[in-house]
Amino acid sequence: MSKIEFDKYEVGQELPPLKVDTITHAHLVRYAGASGDFNPIHNDPDFARKTGLDGTIAHGMFVMAQIGRLCTSWADQKQIKEFGVTFKAMTKPGQKITCSGKIKRKKEENGEKLLTVAVEAADESGEVKASGELVVIC
Repeated sequence: MSKIEFDKYEVGQELPPLKVDTITHAHLVRYAGASGDFNPIHNDPDFARKTGLDGTIAHGMFVMAQIGRLCTSWADQKQIKEFGVTFKAMTKPGQKITCSGKIKRKKEENGEKLLTVAVEAADESGEVKASGELVVIC
């Protein structure tokens, strides 16, 4: 991975997208084990339906992790100053999401050169599942 250089990027420039494989029940079970989040709405379809859902849903943090993969495939982790998202819609097994980013601001502040990138994960129909910002120090 090469270091992100401030002068090589312009506002509006897009990051290479990250296409995530179809989300499966197995992904959610593995994520539950890794994260310790065993809420049954993520791994028990019958329980999820009893709560009013039409089946299990992905952990929001699973979706955020996919956006994080986009970020770290572009920028060295040492350059990441801030990263956060807001959850917008539920993600379900069987869906495919694509994570994308677009540079929205370049600025110098307190001696640091910063790139702010708008990031999001959306399904095949374009429904945004999570969106937020990445700030990189160059």
